[in-house]
Amino acid sequence: MRVLIVHNQLWAHYKSKLFSELHRLSPQYGIQIHVVQIALSEKSRANMGEAEAFRYDYDYEVLFNTSLDQVRLWPRTKALLKKIHRYRPDVLNLTGWYDPAQWVLLFYAKLRGIKVVISNESNVRDHVRMGAKERFKQFLLNRADAFFCFGQSSAAYLEKLGAAPSQILTRKAAVVDNDVILEHYRKAAPEREKRKLQKGWATYNFIFVGRLIPPKNLAMLLEAFAEISTQTTEWGLVLLGEGAQRSALQQQAQSIKNVRFESGVPWYEVAEYLALADVLVLPSESEPWGLVVNEALICGLPVLVSEPAGCVEDLVRTGQNGFTFDPRQKQDLVVKMRYFVQNAASLSRMGEASKQLVAPFAPEKVAHEMLHGMAGLMK
Repeated sequence: MRVLIVHNQLWAHYKSKLFSELHRLSPQYGIQIHVVQIALSEKSRANMGEAEAFRYDYDYEVLFNTSLDQVRLWPRTKALLKKIHRYRPDVLNLTGWYDPAQWVLLFYAKLRGIKVVISNESNVRDHVRMGAKERFKQFLLNRADAFFCFGQSSAAYLEKLGAAPSQILTRKAAVVDNDVILEHYRKAAPEREKRKLQKGWATYNFIFVGRLIPPKNLAMLLEAFAEISTQTTEWGLVLLGEGAQRSALQQQAQSIKNVRFESGVPWYEVAEYLALADVLVLPSESEPWGLVVNEALICGLPVLVSEPAGCVEDLVRTGQNGFTFDPRQKQDLVVKMRYFVQNAASLSRMGEASKQLVAPFAPEKVAHEMLHGMAGLMK
């Protein structure tokens, strides 16, 4: 049985880890897997670590040796059609159903009797859904045989559009590279206090990791922490990343005590900063999933995650490993942050709960679910 996976960019390390596990485990299911990467990276993420920094072991090829935004629709479509015609898969996995080139592949596959599995990262709350666009998505979904979903909210979105629950082969496709994350976490943890002192961090710290851009809602996070900082000098806020808002946020933070800005680092070094922090905060106005939450849970951190994030149903349990909050209500976030300030003794307990919640999202477990599901399509 031959499976062709179409993916947009080689850079996505978390997908590469999953592809590696699929490749390693596929012989157990009598499956041969080939991955077509359309391009090397997205221009918007070009400063977040080289695609080649880690070599993942799976069978793949890159169609265009450039960034995705440089690849025009027609050349992309022609290259993908040529590949599917030559490879002749039994199952086609499309990971970018927003891409017109992959719509063409979907219809080609249906004409040829090839089973189609669509991967979905969108969730039921992410962005305002427009009628005509949603109807077109329904039209595409009706032509797929099965789906891989990031989590429960991702699956709920597809079910809302008409997908049957039995068509969803996994609801845990949001994976990261647990092994690399833990390796870097364990490297930094023994020198935690020393490194915090060197960086001028507070005794305890909230941390945001990501791009410093308006949808991340960081101005509101600073406003919320400003209230917290008037009540304690033991807690700080760390913003790790780069982005268009950096200078504006730095200016806003000038009058707030214990705020630190750390330069962006490659993805595999993020865990070294999580090892120094105490609570992850993700205040986004919109977030299809929030993979940094997976990373924080693997490192044993409690989390504060905004309600629109796709991961909240799966990875946040109120009072057990953290809290959710309304990103439009600053006071809601202040109350949740204040809980940790007043209950620092609960950090360890909540961190252990985080590790348990993220365990089902281990790449090996998810790869087994996906392979089992694809094998079942041919029975």
